[in-house]
Amino acid sequence: MTQDFTVVVTDQVFPTITAETELLAAVGARLVVADGTPGGVARLGRTADALLNTYLPVTDELLSQLPACKIVARYGIGVDNVDLAAAARRGIVVTNVPDYSVEEVAAHALTLLLALIRRLPEAGRLVAGGGWGLTGLRPIRRLSTQRVGLVGFGRIARRLAGHLASLGCEVVVHDPFLRPGPGLPPLLALPELLSSCDAVSLHAPLTPRTRNLIGAPELAAMKPGAVLVNTARGGLVDTEAVIEALRAGRLRGAALDVLAAEPPAPGALPGDLPGLLVTPHMAYYSEESIAESQRKAATQIVKVLTGGQPDYPVREDGSA
Repeated sequence: MTQDFTVVVTDQVFPTITAETELLAAVGARLVVADGTPGGVARLGRTADALLNTYLPVTDELLSQLPACKIVARYGIGVDNVDLAAAARRGIVVTNVPDYSVEEVAAHALTLLLALIRRLPEAGRLVAGGGWGLTGLRPIRRLSTQRVGLVGFGRIARRLAGHLASLGCEVVVHDPFLRPGPGLPPLLALPELLSSCDAVSLHAPLTPRTRNLIGAPELAAMKPGAVLVNTARGGLVDTEAVIEALRAGRLRGAALDVLAAEPPAPGALPGDLPGLLVTPHMAYYSEESIAESQRKAATQIVKVLTGGQPDYPVREDGSA
């Protein structure tokens, strides 16, 4: 088949891109891989019809150098690294894959919540230091006595809510885009949720409105002895404020899978801070979820380049 289209992978992070190559070749699209820099993408992409993107910022300046681009397809869920307004001005479709790792992230968030509630970080340090028993680990409360607050109630949070309910936890939600309705947990204002919950898990997108959603004032407002989990976007949380709250004892535990700056600078995260658990932005990952992300992202490009409608268009305001 004559190759009529060019698709640029802005930053290749996967072991293989065979699935994308085959899907795109079926519609006459040639896949080329850039070096992960804006300059490299611009050089390869002057005649590119589409971008496949992971982490590289897709800025107004970069898009201005891609006059033929019709679609930016993100492999992941968040689109905070894409200038949505600039894309909209140019008539460029932006897509994501909002449902590829729902099972994985919900499971990871649940794992982190249970680890903090059961005080596993402190217990591990106790044993590693030659200790044994419950010294320094009390109190640990029964799961069925815990109220868990979910900030944001999209696909992942809803799946997590089901897991938590099956364990006997009470679940409440803060989501400014929802209205009370049948089948929904109680909806609370954020201050009420923070002050009344034993554990808080974040599931909101990163937007100008939600950046540093949880900072020093919010941490101070949390229930004494509460724990915080973030598997959403690092920019939702002021990490320095979390570290200070843990040191001061205002927060009992924090589990972070995402950080505002990744990877963190050496020494940015104290390795000996009780109650702090950090995982390396892995909540989304399973072999199956990555394969699904690659297939679905490439499929959005196939649909747009052949005159169809994408499954997952993202509007200028970041909503689906």
